[in-house]
Amino acid sequence: MASFLYRLGRFSFRRRALVTVVWAAILIAIGAGALTLSGQLSNSVTIPGTESQKAIDQLADRFPEAAAGGATARVVISAPDGQDITKESGKAAIAGIVSRLEGAPKVAGVLNPLQVQAISPDKHVALAQVSYRVPGFELTDSDREALMAAANPAKQAGYTVDFGGDAVQAMPATNATEGLGVAVAAVVLIITFGSLLAAGIPLLTALIGVGIGMAGITTASGFLELNTNTPVLALMIGLAVGIDYALFIVSRYRHELSIGRDPEEAAGRATGTAGSAVVFAGLTVIIALAGLTVVGIPFLGEMGVAAAITVAIAVVIALTLLPAILGFTGAKLAGGKIRLRRKEGTTTHGERWAKFVARHRIPVLIAAIAGLAIVAVPAASMQLGLPNDSTAAPGSTQRKAYDTVARSFGEGANGPLVIVVDLAGSTDRQAALHQASAGISGLGERPIVTPPKVNRAGDLALLTVIPKSGPSSTATEDLVSDIRGLNAGLGTATGASLAVTGQTAANIDVSEKLADAMLPYLALIVGLAFLLLMLVFRSVVVPLKATLGFLGSVVATFGAVVAVFQWGWLTDLLGVKTTGPIMSMLPILLIGVLFGLAMDYQVFLVTRMREEYVHGADPQEAMVTGFRHGSRVVVAAALIMISVFAGFVLAESSLIQSIGFALAFGVLVDAFVIRMTIVPALMSLLGRGAWWLPKWLDRVLPDVDVEGEKLTKQLDAPDERELVDASK
Repeated sequence: MASFLYRLGRFSFRRRALVTVVWAAILIAIGAGALTLSGQLSNSVTIPGTESQKAIDQLADRFPEAAAGGATARVVISAPDGQDITKESGKAAIAGIVSRLEGAPKVAGVLNPLQVQAISPDKHVALAQVSYRVPGFELTDSDREALMAAANPAKQAGYTVDFGGDAVQAMPATNATEGLGVAVAAVVLIITFGSLLAAGIPLLTALIGVGIGMAGITTASGFLELNTNTPVLALMIGLAVGIDYALFIVSRYRHELSIGRDPEEAAGRATGTAGSAVVFAGLTVIIALAGLTVVGIPFLGEMGVAAAITVAIAVVIALTLLPAILGFTGAKLAGGKIRLRRKEGTTTHGERWAKFVARHRIPVLIAAIAGLAIVAVPAASMQLGLPNDSTAAPGSTQRKAYDTVARSFGEGANGPLVIVVDLAGSTDRQAALHQASAGISGLGERPIVTPPKVNRAGDLALLTVIPKSGPSSTATEDLVSDIRGLNAGLGTATGASLAVTGQTAANIDVSEKLADAMLPYLALIVGLAFLLLMLVFRSVVVPLKATLGFLGSVVATFGAVVAVFQWGWLTDLLGVKTTGPIMSMLPILLIGVLFGLAMDYQVFLVTRMREEYVHGADPQEAMVTGFRHGSRVVVAAALIMISVFAGFVLAESSLIQSIGFALAFGVLVDAFVIRMTIVPALMSLLGRGAWWLPKWLDRVLPDVDVEGEKLTKQLDAPDERELVDASK
């Protein structure tokens, strides 16, 4: 591996013009494809195999007029203080709103609150329900504006009108944090290298890789149905690893120049040694991301595959285009003109920290592990769910609508359940409907059941159930489970069957499916990565330590997320406005992304320790020397990632805030507590035992020479002709 990459690095350096032209052609070709062949990204989220999705498919096939898969809006109309909304002025205001809503674009129907008795007990609030023919993601801004505009005359007359439901929810917007992240990355790279030129190269190659990846996804959308979230993870991770990988190779290139290598030889050696680590670090990230396909949720699988391909592009660019660019810069990268770095040969902060950890390894280990355990405590109380109007920003129309409905009609009115009763196999359909309705209304919390709506064929009916509890509560989850438990008895007695769907039930199903998939997914990526790391480091202990450390950082991150976003700690400091259940997909996304970055840091740091060890250094000396060379790269990469992810905490959406905080905190813990503290402490404590590998396994495992030992011996060996000349 190392020898091949050495030759590849030298070839790219020598033929730099050719390599650059090839990559430019690839970028232009894929960019042209994105402009001419791109299709429409979809925000459709289907969860195959769940009861709620099966019921929606059944309704679309046999009861299309119900528009069950369409968006819904709740229009909450409040009369001025002290007025009765059922009086003539109130009726006129309601009628005007309903009339304008019925004429709004894509509206399938409107339930007039006066006709369905959706009036609060104090006769102050009316609740109108709007059904759309299309899902929420197909509604445009103009469609939402028409929805809101229907209330303008009533508002001018003194009525308060707020809107909730998925029809109101536009795609969450983020701040321009990508640009902020790139700016922070530039500053960190300048400090790391002390050179504007050296700092610019990782940014350039990372942006080229992300550009190719994004253009490829856009082109693929012309042939495949892709979700609008597909490019998000690819952009985030592509930028992260693109900078990391180039940073690692450029750092090694400058080291080779500093010890007197000519630029071409330095590029070859940097690609052969650091490039080997990049290949295996990239493979661990690809495994983690591609593993999202096993979760069983299509859009998560699409996100993972797209991000994995973008990472693969970043690896290839680091091994080919980067040496070509180094060919254009030559020896100009040998020293930084901006004097921010310590001179070569002096003791670095990293070296002093490694020596301190080695001297006090037991207390350091105890303190680090105890700190992780304390931070992880809240994780035991984690509740998973999906965002709804209750998690909207305070003061938003969705949040005000939710609060008004909960106060006037009860929490459950914000999350009605849709019951689909299949009557095709029943001989007495009225009796089946009566049993289903009576059975549901007799359950624990005595939910409200509306009269059934039957399709034209008379073989499929809809019941709407209003729980007493809110859509995110465990009581509502229990109610959904209890209703589904009635299906067997209904089938035995009448031949009919029932299923629960609607947004609330679908959210519950998604949360359960994600929770069930988390442990298998974790086992898959950890198992495969353990084997890969064992191959890289030729050790059983190092991969075990790496995976256990990752698990520690994940649990600690879960604890911090629960403390902030569920318990409400430090919300004022972080600008978090709402708390509630943790987004269901966050744990799996966090595991995949954090695992990839954690293994990057592990490979970058420990590979150099392994290199020093196999070249004859004492284990303690190898740890300190390897840490001295690798720590600066890991710190720089981690600071870049923390800054990028932390920028998302500034977003308006609590969902995006939680993602940004989780990733930033996860990288912080993994890089500085696990990799920079626990890893050197354990390496010092274990000594030679850290590199233990059973002899039978040593014979079985292929030698990939990731640390470049064979390459270094081959290159440093005197040429035979020189030996002959010397003997004369």
